[in-house]
Amino acid sequence: MILPTGTIPQIGDRITDKSAPPDESAVREWIGPEAFEHWAELRNWIDEFYPGVFAPDWLYGGKNRGWSLRYKKTKAFTALVPEYRRFSAIVVMGGTEREKFDERRYVWRPQLVKLYDDAKTYIDGKWLTVAISSADDLHDVTELLTMKRPPLSRG
Repeated sequence: MILPTGTIPQIGDRITDKSAPPDESAVREWIGPEAFEHWAELRNWIDEFYPGVFAPDWLYGGKNRGWSLRYKKTKAFTALVPEYRRFSAIVVMGGTEREKFDERRYVWRPQLVKLYDDAKTYIDGKWLTVAISSADDLHDVTELLTMKRPPLSRG
């Protein structure tokens, strides 16, 4: 969170102070109260629908990527990236998930389809970075995650 003197953070800037992972209050302060509501809602959703599956851990991705909160069991589930005044969820779409996405292509919101189509495909799949700034964005992410790994409970 420490920026060079005189530098004003820009929307989307990441937390890059590698001395320690951010705590909840640092995340709230950085992403702002509205984004923090979505952050907390997504974390609660994961806890509710995947009870006891994930032990989220903070990863430092270097000065360009900063900190992210990773949810992983054997395979990556998602990573939440606190950014200045917003946050993003990273969802890796492997071959199976890409097939499922394409089957439902016309059900998804157009901006999600564009994000998907524009995402580079790597050996392990497409890495979608979905900026979450509305309930619709949050819904897109929960739908992607449900498609990736069916929930253990239905609440």
